[in-house]
Amino acid sequence: MTAGPGHNGGPAMAGVSWRKHCWTAARERLLPTLPIEVVRLRVNRAKELGLDYRTYAGIRATTGQDLVAFLFSSNALRVIHPRPMLEPDRAARLAAIGGAARIGLAVAPLRADLLAQLAPELDAAFAAPAHLGRFPEARARVRAAIGRMPSDAVLLVGDHPLEAEWCAAGRLAGYLSADRFFGT
Repeated sequence: MTAGPGHNGGPAMAGVSWRKHCWTAARERLLPTLPIEVVRLRVNRAKELGLDYRTYAGIRATTGQDLVAFLFSSNALRVIHPRPMLEPDRAARLAAIGGAARIGLAVAPLRADLLAQLAPELDAAFAAPAHLGRFPEARARVRAAIGRMPSDAVLLVGDHPLEAEWCAAGRLAGYLSADRFFGT
């Protein structure tokens, strides 16, 4: 069988084992081997932030940045109507975060000032973008919440599928479900 136009005449790469070998070799060349001291520092930083190492390392590898803040939707905090109060386990988890800002996004009809009052563990609270709102509005609200912080150093913790879209709007480091962050 002759090779068609655009074929370089190399070996066929149709087999699964060959593709696996190529991807494994490429990944090994791409990822540097970190000194054990750096790994220890990053494991400690993950603990300080309240994240498992795999999650923290993935964010760190993707963005090249350390996390400087968390954005929590009021849904993720479970501060929602008709029982607007922060549960003690979530309050303790928020209070345990070290070395990063904790910012709340109040999903309507909850107001930002009420979220700040109900969750004093937060450093600040702002109005969240509308779930089915326009992209520019979502970007503006997320940018207002994080201020001058680098957006790719901020992690969003949410509890609604539409909240994940705020990551793209704000160019955030990533999205983590409330169940995964709070361990429920």
